[in-house]
Amino acid sequence: MARPKLLSAQQVAEYFIWKAQVDGKPITNKKLQKLIYYAQAWFVALKKEKLFDEKIEAWIHGPAVREIYLEYKRFGFEPITKKIDGGTFNSISSDKIEHMENVWNVYGAYDGQYLEYLTHSEDPWKKARVGIEAHIGTDKEISIKDMFDFYSKLKLSADNVRHR
Repeated sequence: MARPKLLSAQQVAEYFIWKAQVDGKPITNKKLQKLIYYAQAWFVALKKEKLFDEKIEAWIHGPAVREIYLEYKRFGFEPITKKIDGGTFNSISSDKIEHMENVWNVYGAYDGQYLEYLTHSEDPWKKARVGIEAHIGTDKEISIKDMFDFYSKLKLSADNVRHR
């Protein structure tokens, strides 16, 4: 049996940018990075497989996919204004769309600063940063195993976000 096709981190990023545009909510690069991280972490926890293959690094301001950061860094701290055609998601399986929708419904209401705070309070990012001072950058990867171990003990719900 063939393994399910992974998405790219760019496809996940574009989905969240599109959702933000549809819902009329601004999305910055920082917020986008955290949504991509949560999409991967929760997919690993719930499905026991990766959503995408790109590595997530434990940057100073939280989890980040370098390729996505570089793609959208031109927007700085401002909302991303790249227009996304929702039709591009027709080739993505319904279970992956539903998963990203659930992540958006739980985390999409929060800004990048709050999501940074949230990721900084969780074990996967903290474990990846062990021995690294808070102001020092790193390309150290956040472990898929650590994501699974942490998030598989939780339930994907807004209650987990609000009660921290």
